[in-house]
Amino acid sequence: MVKEVRIQNYKSVQDLTLELGRVNILIGANGCGKSNILEAIAFGSAAAENKLGKEFLSARGIRVTEPVLMRSGFIKDTLQDKIIIELSLNDKVIVFHLTNENQVFSEWASHILTRDRIVKDMSYSEVTILEKEIEAQFKIINTLEGLLKKGEIDELWGKQEIASYKMRIHKLTNDFVKEKIKLKEKVVDFESFLIYAPENTFLRKFEEESQIEPLGIRGEGLFKLLSVMSQETPEEFQEIIENLELIDWFEGFEIPKDLVFTERRIRIKDRFLEEGLQYFDQRSANEGFLFLMFYFALFISKYTPKFFAIDNIDTSLNPKLCSELIKILSKLAKKHDKQVIFTTHNPAVLDGLNLNDDEQRLLVVSRNKDGHTKTKRVLPIATPEGEIPVRLSEQFMRGYIGGLPKNF
Repeated sequence: MVKEVRIQNYKSVQDLTLELGRVNILIGANGCGKSNILEAIAFGSAAAENKLGKEFLSARGIRVTEPVLMRSGFIKDTLQDKIIIELSLNDKVIVFHLTNENQVFSEWASHILTRDRIVKDMSYSEVTILEKEIEAQFKIINTLEGLLKKGEIDELWGKQEIASYKMRIHKLTNDFVKEKIKLKEKVVDFESFLIYAPENTFLRKFEEESQIEPLGIRGEGLFKLLSVMSQETPEEFQEIIENLELIDWFEGFEIPKDLVFTERRIRIKDRFLEEGLQYFDQRSANEGFLFLMFYFALFISKYTPKFFAIDNIDTSLNPKLCSELIKILSKLAKKHDKQVIFTTHNPAVLDGLNLNDDEQRLLVVSRNKDGHTKTKRVLPIATPEGEIPVRLSEQFMRGYIGGLPKNF
């Protein structure tokens, strides 16, 4: 699980350290930088996978613009500086340096550094050192081969030296592959990070699919995932159905076995309808139901990312349903080893959190007097004996915990 993220020089985030739990909710005024925090994490994730083209960044939920505008604009001198995303895992800190020449059609490049969490000074990772060493050995071989052709060195000695350097390269390459695998194992959960913002249109039209599988950020690919789960992981498929009983009219759904090759639909059962009329497909379903089906598939399936964000978790959902949904998703996150960051503007969402559980965190996002995005964690406060506790939603609306506009 990702313990801590530090972001430097990304849009409104000048320098921010974010300590994360398993379930995290970001609240704050419009434009305070909630989405920028998510985007910066997604940017680091793209760097971990070495996919920094515009199309890959957009597919992760990043609002891609000119490189100069991806950096913080508080000081003109920093518009050429690198963006830094620092990721703290259990025992390692992995740092991504993202650079761009700010030229037309220029792409982002990344450099990865690592260090132990207890070591303060940054050093190049073993992967970087080995890569440079292999490159140096090849240069020596090329030089020796050139001298051999010109007859400027003894042929026997030259061939022996070349063979010796090739053996070194072979060993270095093996070491390089091993270190690369070690690094990959540490960031594998992080590199699949996406910012999901499902949309009704994409959830209702099962034909849409994304270049990222199994689920696209707008909800693409849901039918395919459900189909695979029904065949490959039926116990997870059944768990989705059980959790959808949160909707009072819902009695079940199934994927018809008589679908033609291009047909994509599910049969949803309404317990209130008469026999023979009980089933309808996703085109007639309530949009809140479709959002819930997406969220449960995302949290339950073993095929979906381990670490992700959901922007505006409250979209299309009743306030009371929002509160209950957060409680359920928190349990599912723990059960299926998922880590999530939510954003919301709906106070009711907060009532689903248990702040006494250190894995559940509420973070208030705001901008300081210089315009920099900052966060503050809301900690549980003991209720005085004999008094009724004030719900988080009420604390939010009364301005006790922040997260509201201050200019009116």
